[in-house]
Amino acid sequence: MTDTLERAIARFRPRPMVASDVAGRVSAAAFRAMALERLRSVERDVAELKTRVNGLIFVVIGAVVTQLVLRAVG
Repeated sequence: MTDTLERAIARFRPRPMVASDVAGRVSAAAFRAMALERLRSVERDVAELKTRVNGLIFVVIGAVVTQLVLRAVG
């Protein structure tokens, strides 16, 4: 039981840094570029979502106006 518990706890301990981990790090400029690219992607997604919501609102208002006109005429 103790060995199992120790192995489970060891999985959550931070690993010591080795040379290969250091090589996998990203420079500040590269991180900034990746963050900006992700932000631009999110901005594009939000703009597309805004367009879809505006279109949906337009369709709903058009349907309501059509129903009001049909009830007024009919």
